[in-house]
Amino acid sequence: MATTAISAAEGGSATAQPDALGAAVVARAATVRIRGRTIWEGVNLAVPRGNFTAILGPNGVGKSTLLKAVLGLQPLAGGELRVLGQPPGGSNRRVGYLPQRRSFDAALRIRGRDIVRLGLDGAQWGVPLPGFGRFRTGHEREAQRRVAELIELVGGTAYADRPIGQLSGGEQQRLLIAQALARRPELLLLDEPLESLDITNQAAIAALIQRICRDQGVTVLMVAHDVNPIVGYLDQVVYIARGRLVTGTVQQVITTETLSALYATRVEVLHASDGRLVVVGEPAGPFDAGGHGAHATR
Repeated sequence: MATTAISAAEGGSATAQPDALGAAVVARAATVRIRGRTIWEGVNLAVPRGNFTAILGPNGVGKSTLLKAVLGLQPLAGGELRVLGQPPGGSNRRVGYLPQRRSFDAALRIRGRDIVRLGLDGAQWGVPLPGFGRFRTGHEREAQRRVAELIELVGGTAYADRPIGQLSGGEQQRLLIAQALARRPELLLLDEPLESLDITNQAAIAALIQRICRDQGVTVLMVAHDVNPIVGYLDQVVYIARGRLVTGTVQQVITTETLSALYATRVEVLHASDGRLVVVGEPAGPFDAGGHGAHATR
């Protein structure tokens, strides 16, 4: 299965060569194979610095694999990938990563604040013990200041001292994003951060991510299930389907012309009365413009 970048502006008729100038992530003819299966091949892509980009597409097309390749966890079978100017894995200390949603047991007593602190101390055993103030070093005081700053950044001050297992899904996700930001990354990779959240919380988390992108100057690359709750916050969309990749703004990519070219069949993009984008006509059946139904994005 050959996956190439095609120009949304031209309805998917041409191969787009990425402009590496100022880009945080650049792929040139990149190919990934897993157990003999080609996931994508010949991918050209550029994610500009300071950009909020969502990765969309049906199940099994390699959206999460793209994040793993950026981290150096999934080697390329061909082509080239540069991350913050280095080969994958070479700049991971400058990359924050939030994997697919974790499930916290309701009985877990670890405070939300300590979950955030693990972003700083994740390589060490255990979590910092409270008290012992007179023994704290300047490094410890700086770590506590950073944790408090992150909690405030994500709006979690009111609940950060409660057990993580007792927090709502949206509250947990805010603190996990804070954890991923602990070491001041230049690039933030988020794998389905909105999964299992209701529509209100999805929009709230998307707004938070956009604010972090703008205020902190962080480049964000996020796998998303549905474009509708986040459509107003994105700079760019990467849409993968049927062996090809389209990149551009939402207005360029989620269109009848572009998706018809991508799927090589007639696809209709409808604007529902509530403002949602609905895509109809893909061979496996109707779905919302990010994956509700038969093609939830993964």
